[in-house]
Amino acid sequence: MNTPPSCPFHAAAADPAPQVHASGIWPPGPPAGLTGWSLLRRMSRDLLGTLAAWQRRHGDVVHLRIWPEHQVVVSDPQLVRELLAGQHDALIRWERGVQVFSQVHGNSVLIAEGAAWRAQRQALQPGFSQKSVQAFVPTIAAATERALAQWPAQAADWPLESAFAALTMDVIMRRMFSAEIGDDARTAEEAVHVAGVVANAEMYWPASWPDWMPWKGAKRRALRALNDLVDRHLQARLDLPRPAWPEDLLTRLLDLHRGDPTVWTLRAVRDECMTAFLAGHETTAATLTWWAWCMAAHPSAQDTARQEVVAVLGGRAPTADDLPALRYLQQTLQETQRLYPAVPVLMGRRATRSLALGGWQLPARCLFMVPLHLMHHDPRWFPEPEAFRPERFADGAPAFPRGAFMPFGTGPRVCLGQHLALTEMTVIAAMLLQGFALSASAGMAPPRPVLNVTLRPEQPLRLALGPPSEFR
Repeated sequence: MNTPPSCPFHAAAADPAPQVHASGIWPPGPPAGLTGWSLLRRMSRDLLGTLAAWQRRHGDVVHLRIWPEHQVVVSDPQLVRELLAGQHDALIRWERGVQVFSQVHGNSVLIAEGAAWRAQRQALQPGFSQKSVQAFVPTIAAATERALAQWPAQAADWPLESAFAALTMDVIMRRMFSAEIGDDARTAEEAVHVAGVVANAEMYWPASWPDWMPWKGAKRRALRALNDLVDRHLQARLDLPRPAWPEDLLTRLLDLHRGDPTVWTLRAVRDECMTAFLAGHETTAATLTWWAWCMAAHPSAQDTARQEVVAVLGGRAPTADDLPALRYLQQTLQETQRLYPAVPVLMGRRATRSLALGGWQLPARCLFMVPLHLMHHDPRWFPEPEAFRPERFADGAPAFPRGAFMPFGTGPRVCLGQHLALTEMTVIAAMLLQGFALSASAGMAPPRPVLNVTLRPEQPLRLALGPPSEFR
């Protein structure tokens, strides 16, 4: 059995330089047999558990021989940063993952590579900048206030997960289209769930059956519902004269189309809207769902966060200027992201040329997998990693190495919407704590995380609602 490397971050003295292995020598890994497809089956049943077991046995750089590919799983923070930031120019996204996601996202910024991706990201960046997001805080607060007003003051079994999905959809719809989600929320929520389950399953196959096959009716209906939602708002905007267009993401995209319709086709505008809708609500809703569970399971942390919120806000809605003062609340969200990263495994990368990583000389076309979940749960960086401890992120807390916590990824393809997501989660969590206390039903077991593109509870999360003690 190979022993994982000692912790260089906590070592008393600097570790010696890593051994340099000759080209053609692969890192250690599980026996693959004739084809390695048995490894793929194990991963399809429990990806996170399987990767964790291989890391314990083989270390932070694990080789998987799954014919016809060579795949390397990297879970050392320093090496992950070196790979994704230092050698990003030698990487493209895994073709099969791109193929699966493009069925929904088209050729949006999530999918594109090279010069096309750089142009798309540069064009979209201003709409997701910190300054732009701060100006959007009143809209987030208004959407949250409207949603929370429809929650019961007290409930024994409230569908928190579904409620967060509707709210975060409403926020991103206001950001994109200056419109509310309205009656489309339930249909869209079901469509997103089906699309995620199907996409996760298709990742483990080299090709997909055509969508017209009889057993793929649920997928067809899900894609139709999502396309109809975006297309309807796009057409409604085009039917308005330009002076009547509101200042939102769709207007920005359509102005790009008007300026260069050969590059920014209407299809390109539609693709970016689809990605903004899906990525702009799904990961935020997932994190808020897990945060609600953490608050219900840890009443003292919930009380501390609420006391901070009450002291800072005094019952009013937060402004952008208030958010830095909600430090403990943000720590509870960060610790939630550590325990339950919404995207626990980044989309795979393929090397376009040979590269060196941690002493290994790896050839062109090698695939790389980066499991954030493993790094977030590594006891070398986070003692008692399964414990919920917001104080890990307090000012003056023991440091952990850069890259050990990266819920939005790192490098040039770091999540474009990270400022929006962090701001939105803080506003929603603060307003929720002012109006409600969260608790678990008696005897409720902790939700089991399952991966369907994003990390979600196996069963939709439902919690008890009550009035917060401060307002009783």
